[in-house]
Amino acid sequence: MTTISIVTGGSRGLGRNTALSIARRGGDVILTYRSQAAEAEAVLSEIRGLGRRAAALQLDTADASGFSTFSGRVRSTLDGWGRDRFDHLINNAGHGEMAAFAETTEAQFDQIFNVHVKGVFFLTQALLPLLADGGRIVNFSSGLTRVSYPGFSAYSAAKGAVEILTLYLAKELGARGITANTIAPGAIETDFLGGAVRDTPAYNEAFAAMTALGRVGVPDDIGPAVASLLGSENRWITAQRIEVSGGQNI
Repeated sequence: MTTISIVTGGSRGLGRNTALSIARRGGDVILTYRSQAAEAEAVLSEIRGLGRRAAALQLDTADASGFSTFSGRVRSTLDGWGRDRFDHLINNAGHGEMAAFAETTEAQFDQIFNVHVKGVFFLTQALLPLLADGGRIVNFSSGLTRVSYPGFSAYSAAKGAVEILTLYLAKELGARGITANTIAPGAIETDFLGGAVRDTPAYNEAFAAMTALGRVGVPDDIGPAVASLLGSENRWITAQRIEVSGGQNI
């Protein structure tokens, strides 16, 4: 049976690449977007061009009050595809804030934790009744939970919380055969932080110098790794933090 994956934040960056990588491996995709409807539609066109089914649903992962309604929309989409369950949940949606610890505001802190921790926690909870037994959960973390880089104290703390949450998901959902893992990318050329790593030569060169393979990552280094983790050949991997960073800071 064809798998169905939900990829949050699938209209851009690593979410987009993950959605396309899943489709290339033969899976159908429901992706979410917050405001970039046109970009989401472009991803749908690419997925359908690969011969897979695709749907895009609007979702603000910072607003947990909308998760019940979103779950209903997922159920309706599944009904239209002749299914009552989906197979994979990839919690990718997020944003970055770069600020020194002493200058981080409460509003910045709350926004980061609402998206990266509260959003992941309660969205996963809301979708559990629709997640198939034997399914997969993949939460996005960051290489910054292993090493420190000035300006990311709140962001990294949130990602650290996601890593611990993932351990609990693996333990508590294991009886249903559901695995839970985190993917921790290193520095990647995307529009994260306004494209800082992609578009600022000094940042790009600095992170490349920290990496064993001598360059920063690109989305094609991450999406295929996530799609592979979802494959049946990786069914025995759970409760793991998998860093995909090219050997950054080793």
